[in-house]
Amino acid sequence: MKKTGILALTTALAATGALAADKTVTIASWGGSYQEAQSKALFEPAAANTGIEVKQETYGGMSDVRLQVSSGQVTLDIVASGSGSAARAAAEGLLAPLDYGVIDVSTFYPNLYTDYCVGGDVFSTVYAWNTDTYGEDGPQSWADFFDVEKFPGTRAYRGKVAGALEGAMMATGVAPEDVYDALDSEDGIETAIDKIRSIKDHIAVFWTSGAQHAQLMKDGEVDMTTGWNGRFDNAKKDGANVMYSFNQALLDYDCFAVPKGAPNMETAMEFLAEISKPEYQDDLPKYITYGPTNKAAYETGEITAEQEAGLPSSPANAAAQVPVSLEWYAKWETIAEEMYSEMLTE
Repeated sequence: MKKTGILALTTALAATGALAADKTVTIASWGGSYQEAQSKALFEPAAANTGIEVKQETYGGMSDVRLQVSSGQVTLDIVASGSGSAARAAAEGLLAPLDYGVIDVSTFYPNLYTDYCVGGDVFSTVYAWNTDTYGEDGPQSWADFFDVEKFPGTRAYRGKVAGALEGAMMATGVAPEDVYDALDSEDGIETAIDKIRSIKDHIAVFWTSGAQHAQLMKDGEVDMTTGWNGRFDNAKKDGANVMYSFNQALLDYDCFAVPKGAPNMETAMEFLAEISKPEYQDDLPKYITYGPTNKAAYETGEITAEQEAGLPSSPANAAAQVPVSLEWYAKWETIAEEMYSEMLTE
C-alpha cells in the first residue's frame, strides 16, 4: 500500500507538472532596463513558481495590439502598457476584461487598476540633467527646464504628446493643480505647444522610447531631457552623469492588459494574479526605481527606507507631483497628438 501510495503521489505530481508545463503566456513589453527589471522581479520568478512557460517579446505599443485584434491573429497574451494607452485601447474594444475573481487587488492603491488593466508599477515623468554641465544645481522646476538663458544647453523632449504638455504648461506659470483645467481646450493645448515651440531650436532630439532618453544621458549627447525616473536611475548605475527632481513631476502608472482574443486567456489571468502579489512587487525596486502598485509590498520588509525614499509612490515624493489625468487624455489626446505632430514637422 505504501509503495502504491508513493507511486500514485509521484504520478499525480508528474501529471501536475505536465499540466503546468502545458501552460504558456506570451508577454510583450518595451525592452531595455524596464523589461529587464520586470523579467527579474516578476516574470521569471512567477514562471518558476507556477510552472507557466513565459515567452517574452518587445513591442511598439497598442498599435501592435490593434493590428493583431483587427486581423484576428492575436499572438500576445499580456502586454505592458501605460495607463492612458490601456484606457484608450479598452474604449476601442481592443482589450479583454480582467478577471478580478482571480486577480486579487484588495491591497492595491486606489485608482491603480481598471476593468481592463491592472497596475504593475508607479513611475514619474521627470526632467533630468547632465551633472557634467550643471553639477547638482540643475533645473528644479519646469520653468527652469524651459529657461534657456538661465540653463543654456541642448535639450531632449518627448516626441509624443503623452507627458509633453503638462510641464510646458507649468513653465508658463500655471500652478500644478490647475494644469489640466488650463489644458481643457484647443487654445490651452496650443499654449503649451507654443511653449515647446519657443525652445525648439534648443531641442536636439525628440525621443520616442525610454531606452533612447536614457542612452542620450549616458552618452552625454544632451544637457537635459525629460523622461522616466527609473530609466535615469539605471543609467546612473551604468555610469551616466545624471540627476533629476520629483518636483512638479508627473505621477503615473504602468499596467498589464490582455488583448481581446488572446490565445491563452485563462493562463494570462492566472499569471497576472501571481505577479500582482506583494512578494513579487517588492522586488521591482531592486532593479528599477518604480514603486509598487500593491501597497502591501511596502509591508514585507524587502523595501528599505533608503529605497522607499527614491520611489515615486512614497508619500513624500508623491506629494510633490502632479497625478496624470486619464480623463484629460481620454478627452483630448487624439486632438492634442495631431496638434503636437504638426509642431514637430514644422
